[in-house]
Amino acid sequence: MTGFRPHVRRTPARDRTSGPPIRFPPGVATVKARERRGQEKAITGNRLTSWAFAEAYGSPDAESPEGAALRWARDRSVEGGVRPVSPGAGDTLRLLTAACGARAVVEIGTGTGVSGIHLLQGMRPDGVLTTVDIEPERLQFARQAFRAAGFAANRARFIPGHALDVLPRLTDGGYDLVFCDADRLEYLAYLAESLRLLRPGGLVVFAGVFAGGRTVDSGPQPTEVLKLRELLRAVRESDALMPALLPAGDGLLCAARR
Repeated sequence: MTGFRPHVRRTPARDRTSGPPIRFPPGVATVKARERRGQEKAITGNRLTSWAFAEAYGSPDAESPEGAALRWARDRSVEGGVRPVSPGAGDTLRLLTAACGARAVVEIGTGTGVSGIHLLQGMRPDGVLTTVDIEPERLQFARQAFRAAGFAANRARFIPGHALDVLPRLTDGGYDLVFCDADRLEYLAYLAESLRLLRPGGLVVFAGVFAGGRTVDSGPQPTEVLKLRELLRAVRESDALMPALLPAGDGLLCAARR
């Protein structure tokens, strides 16, 4: 095995400022300051490389129907100023949907169909995706993308409108998964609706909870980021949910309804 080997001090190390010798337990490796800086760079580089590898890991062949449809939908996202889920986040959605054997899924924020393709890939063959977006044009793009990916027209139900007007009309306890990727200011309201819509054991997933790193930034933040922090706290403290925060894409907050 090659790579960095930390320097192990065999004798007590003395604090250069003041105080008695600092004794390290047997077998504990310590690192000189210069070596530590080099190690930090190596760790950071390895993590970025690993993250990039994970993001591309499950991507379909670019020439396959799914790959071509995803590329087309992502191009429409760029043109329309919509930020789709990353490939790694899409892979995670597909896995979560398959793991819960989803037949009925609600998507809040259709975009141009990128996340919907991943959700449909993970759902059962007879499953139906109900996708909601305030922009009818985006729904049309998603409809074209789903068709290009090979999904039958009856696999998706497209509902134009404001999510908080649409969701109350959906069936209580009738869904296996709810995916939220719309107005971050409304995420807490989506959470309340999701708890009503999900069956026991169903999953709710929120996209973009890292907010490009601003969620954990100690500096002043906009209301959107403050709302994301409230969401993270509410999900973690809820007795009705079992949460996990996944570092896929710009952060996926997932929780199973108990």
